[in-house]
Amino acid sequence: MLDKIFKNKKGSMTPMAPTKGKTHYKSIYEVLKLNRFVTIIVTVTALLSSLFSGVMVFRMYERAMDSAFAVNTDGSVIPLKLVSQKENLQVEALAHLELFHTYFYGIDASNYESNLEKALWLGNASVDNVYRQKKTDGVYNRLLQYSLVQKIISVESTLDMGKAPYSFRTVTVFEINRGAVIDRYELVSSGKLMTVDRNYPHNTHGLLITNFFENSLRKLSLN
Repeated sequence: MLDKIFKNKKGSMTPMAPTKGKTHYKSIYEVLKLNRFVTIIVTVTALLSSLFSGVMVFRMYERAMDSAFAVNTDGSVIPLKLVSQKENLQVEALAHLELFHTYFYGIDASNYESNLEKALWLGNASVDNVYRQKKTDGVYNRLLQYSLVQKIISVESTLDMGKAPYSFRTVTVFEINRGAVIDRYELVSSGKLMTVDRNYPHNTHGLLITNFFENSLRKLSLN
């Protein structure tokens, strides 16, 4: 019986090849190869899907930023109103300048810190430099020492919207209440406006004052 199982051409006894074992190993290899292929396909599909989703979200964000805010006639910004920013850029720029000059110059002993902080959000380092110079000159110390009140009377700005950054010139009229005496002044300032990302609640118009400079200050007659 052993001769029937183990025998070669020369009559020597050798074991027969395990045919069923090779088939079994081949089946496992094919399964692993198929699993690897499926894994690669799923991974590539997931990456392409994520990339596509990211592109779509970015496009939706850009469209939303172009038409997600409305501007009232007084220049205030209302979010989630589908209007174009560009159509209202001049209105927003004028409102931004009025807001800045009101915060920066309309101060008293009780609100000057909070108002100046709000004003500094609306400009770059050039605004901060003017603030620091005033602080060095003792402007804010005198405000506290003598309980002075600076009240804004009017803010009128002119803009050159031809090319960004946009040049501006602003005439601010304000009064200083010294108790028994009230003095009125006219301040002329200038600079440029550049567009930036909107920052609620610090910079709702998405504009930044640069190259800010106080050109002149003169006392006005109240008569």
